[in-house]
Amino acid sequence: MTSAPAGTWPAPTLEPPLLDNWRNGFAALGSAFFTELQPCPLPAPYWVGASGEVATLLGLPGDWQQRDDALQVFAGNALPPGSRPLASVYSGHQFGVWAGQLGDGRAILLGETAGGQEVQLKGSGRTPYSRMGDGRAVLRSSIREFLCSEAMAALGVATTRALCITGSPQSVAREELETAAVVTRVAPSFIRFGHFEHFAARGQEAELRQLADYVIGRYYPECRSAANPYARLLQLVSERTAALLAQWQTVGFCHGVMNTDNMSILGLTIDYGPFQFLDAFDPNHICNHSDHLGRYAFNRQPGVAYWNLLCLAKALLPLIRDVEQAQAALDSYEPLFVEQFMARMRAKLGLRQARASDETLVDSLQQLLAKNRVDYTIFWRRLSRAVADGKDEPVRDLFADRTAFDAWSLQYKELLALDDKAMAADLMLKTNPCFVLRNHLAEQAIRAAKLGDLSVLQTLQRLLARPFDEHPGFEAYADFPPDWASSLSISCSS
Repeated sequence: MTSAPAGTWPAPTLEPPLLDNWRNGFAALGSAFFTELQPCPLPAPYWVGASGEVATLLGLPGDWQQRDDALQVFAGNALPPGSRPLASVYSGHQFGVWAGQLGDGRAILLGETAGGQEVQLKGSGRTPYSRMGDGRAVLRSSIREFLCSEAMAALGVATTRALCITGSPQSVAREELETAAVVTRVAPSFIRFGHFEHFAARGQEAELRQLADYVIGRYYPECRSAANPYARLLQLVSERTAALLAQWQTVGFCHGVMNTDNMSILGLTIDYGPFQFLDAFDPNHICNHSDHLGRYAFNRQPGVAYWNLLCLAKALLPLIRDVEQAQAALDSYEPLFVEQFMARMRAKLGLRQARASDETLVDSLQQLLAKNRVDYTIFWRRLSRAVADGKDEPVRDLFADRTAFDAWSLQYKELLALDDKAMAADLMLKTNPCFVLRNHLAEQAIRAAKLGDLSVLQTLQRLLARPFDEHPGFEAYADFPPDWASSLSISCSS
């Protein structure tokens, strides 16, 4: 199939259809919510990576990666029949400051599949909301988003997904000249807190209500029977967000840019930019080198999420019409976060029953990990192995202050003795991953891909798809980061 030149868009005939029966649910909201436009063609596209799991989710045919029409569609060079490509408008707070109108500056929504999944091309060219940007994504950031989306899903963290990356030799200027790429992202919805903020800030109550009713009808139908459906919507979004933050904090994930326009209305991890999984445990770790004041430091994430929910509450207030009801809708956030966080921490410790001493045990452990700057992922995996085989030394070796560790370990083992040891070990090995997407691993995949070698990316993808397995022969991918990893700089342009 020949790529369509810029500005010409014949609807290709796909035999059999690659994707069909588009629902175009968001597009039905009307022109106030988006601008219809077509992706900018990507010259000489090639496959970089793909997720078979997401392909199955979308119902793609088994041979889709062997088809040129698929390559052209996911590069933005052709449109599947029935799709209505668009870029949505939203606003938001960035680093705590009102930024005004934003929108999909480099993402174009193709539509929604019959199975209810929205398909979006990220890096598909300029839109009316690109501001000063070129609308393109680069290979570097696309690989990071692709790998992390799928890694998070395998860890059981709520997230948007990534179907594939298509690359191109086209040059894109960032800190240096790089090559372009497109990530095909998938989610039930890409609606953000910022969508509601946009219409509230403009006093467009009719559109605000239309959006809220759409979200309730599609994703939160239980709100319809509530005395105040919009307050109930806020509460449910708050609770999903609390659960998400508990997942982040227990797996050691830093988002890096928790602006309100990067917060999903469905409680999904969205917009992978300067993210990081913790190496040495540091509650004050800042993964985004653009975050000069540390607003989005690791330990601040739960509080920032609540602040963002307050912004959403303010946006929904014209519909809720009662400040006390809006505030009450957020009252469950903190207790639910604590409940979810502790439940996950108990699972990491192999403790199957809640006890009054659990919080003290967890708090003292986190202080110990921080004081000794212990590698977060390696600690949990070694502790899991220690419970399984009774060998404590590999865990003790992680701590400079072994006396303090021994004191904590004694308390832990007293609690552990109250449960079945074999069941505890099994739970821990299924909860504490051996492999996470550390920055240096992503960087190795990126450097190799820039040279035309996709094998490192493919190896990483296989390991991260089954992060709780040992994968003999690939122990280096689960080892301590090299010294050069500390010099990696990840910013909002990453």
